[in-house]
Amino acid sequence: MKSNDIKEAALKYFTIHGYEGASLSLIAEEVGMKKQSIYAHFKGKDDLFLQVLRDAKETELSSKLQYFSNIDSKNPEKDLYGFLQLVIDLFQKNEQLKFWLRMSFFPPAHLAKAIEKEVIDIEEKVQSILESKFQAWIDAEAIVGDAAKTPTLAFLGVVDSIMLELVYGNDEKRLKDKLAASWTVFWRGISH
Repeated sequence: MKSNDIKEAALKYFTIHGYEGASLSLIAEEVGMKKQSIYAHFKGKDDLFLQVLRDAKETELSSKLQYFSNIDSKNPEKDLYGFLQLVIDLFQKNEQLKFWLRMSFFPPAHLAKAIEKEVIDIEEKVQSILESKFQAWIDAEAIVGDAAKTPTLAFLGVVDSIMLELVYGNDEKRLKDKLAASWTVFWRGISH
């Protein structure tokens, strides 16, 4: 159980202070142990950081997979817009995902390649799932199109725009306006 307690404390410090500002001493103190005891559970700060990052990645992926498993090909407008709302809710309300979002945009320099690999992995998995959903919607004539790749990549562009606003923006109205405008243009492009 101590490993999870350590990761939970580390998540808090990495999210608030970033990699550089989070110290193993403070993390250990939060859990009620000595700094050296962390090494019984993790190789060091990098190992702890990457484990916390991978846990956050799995939280994001499982949330999205669960969402996709509950949608069908009957109402792509509702399902796709719902997915955009899910993204906003996840990254505004879940501490793990706030951490994941920040670190994917602002990785510690020496861990940038490892983090990039994790980000690309989840992006490819989500793209693959979305492509199969878009293909099902095209086949069911619920949306227009010949191949699923184009609407998938366009939709991911809308998702990226929302993510960027979540990272850099602090204005709820701007986020809502950007979502409404992006969605209107995107949906107009694929609907009958």
